[in-house]
Amino acid sequence: MAGIVQVSAIIPTFNRRDLVCRAIDSALAQTFPVDEIIVVDDGSTDGTREALLDRYGDRIRYTWQPNAGVSAARNLGMSIAQGRYFAWLDSDDEWLPGKTARQHAWLEAHPDYGMVVCDIEMVDADLQVIGHYIRRDVIREDGWALRWALSNPALAPASTLLRRGVYEDIGGFDESLRTAEDIDYHLRIARRWRIGVVEETLVRTMRGHEGLSAQSRTYDDYLMVFERAVRDAQGFVEDRERFQALAKAYARNARGLMLRSRWRDALRLMPKAWRHGDAGTRRQVLGLVPFALKRRLHTLLHRH
Repeated sequence: MAGIVQVSAIIPTFNRRDLVCRAIDSALAQTFPVDEIIVVDDGSTDGTREALLDRYGDRIRYTWQPNAGVSAARNLGMSIAQGRYFAWLDSDDEWLPGKTARQHAWLEAHPDYGMVVCDIEMVDADLQVIGHYIRRDVIREDGWALRWALSNPALAPASTLLRRGVYEDIGGFDESLRTAEDIDYHLRIARRWRIGVVEETLVRTMRGHEGLSAQSRTYDDYLMVFERAVRDAQGFVEDRERFQALAKAYARNARGLMLRSRWRDALRLMPKAWRHGDAGTRRQVLGLVPFALKRRLHTLLHRH
């Protein structure tokens, strides 16, 4: 590659050649060319290497690691990337053609920002649209966005473009986390860097399949990450907003734990949500009582 490498795409893959090819194709189809596409194979055993190199040749940089999880795969990709900007693309997601062009132009025009995100179209396993994630509904204004990120820390890594300097400043993803690592990274970035929004749908992400986010331990990882982030936000976000965000997180997780039939853990969170929450959050906690009874009854009826 001659000249300055502008954008490096980092694509972790795990035993799904059909999906990773779809992701790579979307990176190659960008109207603003991606200078390097780094595919990090996280221990696949299905002949991915041969298939990808046969199909793409030197248009990708392929590297393999023993299975260590998505955080380690992204970190390996960033450690060898040469670009001024990093973009993640999970193998079950895809970019729309103008994604890097719009986000690269945005960051070039805002040199004091570390990361820019965009709106997202969510699809199911059959690629049917099931919803949209509008970023401005959460990050209400560009700039120091930690207060907004605490209220809804979803990152959707495929929707981002960040400067190399962000990685050099805060390091990579937390490899001790098997899930919620993207939420943790979002909150760490938001505490130290300004974040902007391109108000366009530029990414398509897959939802509703049994990925890492469907694991029961996601709730445990999420709470650990969120409680740490709320502590670290002291002095950056008003206490009232920090504790309200924490209360909402407790209430959300209590409901999710009920769906997993983890009743004891859910009941442990409900008084915490009540204690830290405002009137709206307390109404949400009260609403969990009939929800829990219905779930419990449903579970008992389907045992027989």
